[in-house]
Amino acid sequence: MDTVAILGAGLIGGSFALALRKAGYQGRILGVGSAETLDRAQALGVIDEPAPLERAAAEADLLYLAWPIRRIVDTLPALEAWVRPDALVTDAGSTKSAILRAAPALTRCQFLGGHPLAGSEHRGVRHADAELFRGRTYVLTPETPADLETPRARQFRDWLDRIGAVQLVLTAEQHDRVVAYTSHLPQLASTALAALLETRQELPLQVSGPALRDTTRLALSPYEVWGDILATNAEAIEEALAAYLEALDQMRRDLRSDQMTGRFEAGARFARRLRGAG
Repeated sequence: MDTVAILGAGLIGGSFALALRKAGYQGRILGVGSAETLDRAQALGVIDEPAPLERAAAEADLLYLAWPIRRIVDTLPALEAWVRPDALVTDAGSTKSAILRAAPALTRCQFLGGHPLAGSEHRGVRHADAELFRGRTYVLTPETPADLETPRARQFRDWLDRIGAVQLVLTAEQHDRVVAYTSHLPQLASTALAALLETRQELPLQVSGPALRDTTRLALSPYEVWGDILATNAEAIEEALAAYLEALDQMRRDLRSDQMTGRFEAGARFARRLRGAG
């Protein structure tokens, strides 16, 4: 793998480039995107040089699409004109079904869907971190099991191991339903709470503790990142929201009953399990 092209050298794309370098990658890393982003990425040592999409696609052994979902969907067919037949194209999109539906337009080389569950509320290449993927789940969504065993895919998966990612194989549909609960719902819950409290400015902020800061951290995430996610996973998110609203309504009904004990215990069990405490 002599040349890697990062399409979208922001937090995720930039972190992937830095992680490759830290893991021993010696080849070229090209960056595709806006001039401002690429200038900063080059100055930070994230990429070796900027390149237009046509050149990057023609030269890269691995194309890593870290743009917003709709831009990834639009880019996949465009790559057909330039990409090398022996290249691997992969993505880091937060929903997979829409991207996998667009992937068949790319016929000249292999596409392998992916999603590193390693983001944060921060954006931009200045927050890129070579350790961002270490110990984090990295979902792969092949169309068939054989797609994981091609030479390029095996090489890419070897690099995922080297950067410390924990690989998990799912279908696109499985992925989108799960992340609706485990990623998209927490974001919307945090945003809803913060938006509610923003309308209640008569409540003094001094009368709050770390809990409020912790639960509204995700509300710092911008809509320009989340708009594509919500639009491309609306059905699964609606299901998750309906389940959450029912849980909240049940808590409202149980507020003065002993049933709340069981709900707190169940919540604590999950929180311990999530943190690896059994």
